[in-house]
Amino acid sequence: MHAYPVTTLRPISWLMVVCLTFCLWPLSSVAAQPPTTPATLDVRVIANASGEKAVAGKDGVVKIGWSRTDVPVTIDGMRFPPAAGLGSWAAFKPMTGGDAMVMGDTVVFQDEVDAAMDAAFAHGLGVTALHNHFFYADPPVYFMHIEGEGEPVALATGVKAVWDAIRAVRAKHPVPATEFPGVVVKPGQLDSAALSRALRQPAQNLPGVVKFTFGRNGTMDGIAIDGSMGLTTWAAFVGNDKLAVMDGDFLMTAAEVQPVLHALRKANIHIVALHTHMIGETPVMYFTHFWGKGTSLPLARGFKSALDAQAATGRH
Repeated sequence: MHAYPVTTLRPISWLMVVCLTFCLWPLSSVAAQPPTTPATLDVRVIANASGEKAVAGKDGVVKIGWSRTDVPVTIDGMRFPPAAGLGSWAAFKPMTGGDAMVMGDTVVFQDEVDAAMDAAFAHGLGVTALHNHFFYADPPVYFMHIEGEGEPVALATGVKAVWDAIRAVRAKHPVPATEFPGVVVKPGQLDSAALSRALRQPAQNLPGVVKFTFGRNGTMDGIAIDGSMGLTTWAAFVGNDKLAVMDGDFLMTAAEVQPVLHALRKANIHIVALHTHMIGETPVMYFTHFWGKGTSLPLARGFKSALDAQAATGRH
């Protein structure tokens, strides 16, 4: 085998180094460029679109707020000042390309939740939580968290629509309601076979209750968990075929939350909570609790529509 002298290798190696240096220099210079800085948001645009006073922070976030001074609230027997925790807010952060991200929290009383949530969905906003912040509040107070990404004016208009929907409820009924509209449901007999056919799931017949449970698998700290450990979607029916109530729990991954909520609200089923039950599970799970009142079969079909919406996301 012919061996090349060392002296012939030196110029070749030098040329390769020079070539690689100049060939790769444009790529390294591109990689070294700082990331694109998002454009700043125009405070006046957010203010005009939302109908609220807008303030820009040093970090470029534009924030609006609404203190719920319209309804007096007592917590633990004390008249509660709204500034201590009864404030609705939305914060807008600029993104690249001229879009923005919005996150916020809205104070809602029980009879405002449907209207607020429907307005959020109608304007492309997502609902990410619904829960309480207090015990012994009179009237009971809840908080609905929202999020969205898109054109800043559209986002601010969406937040305005949510808050306007709440104000419309209060304008019609200044005092928050203490029960859902309609006749109070009385215990009776339910056709569990018909409900089973509608849900395509065997029924569990309990005293005065027909219940359906759908289990799911996951892991926690590397240990397999399933329905027996709380990974279940379920619905329970009470009353009779002509007038029943349906309550339950809907288990979802992040990608399934909005489709399920949309389907439940389209079926006029009330969302009463949206939160987590665990920490550290895989995949991360969310739960929405719901309540419906009406004829039993339409309630079951509404629940089934949410199951179908969940399945359409491609869940396993």
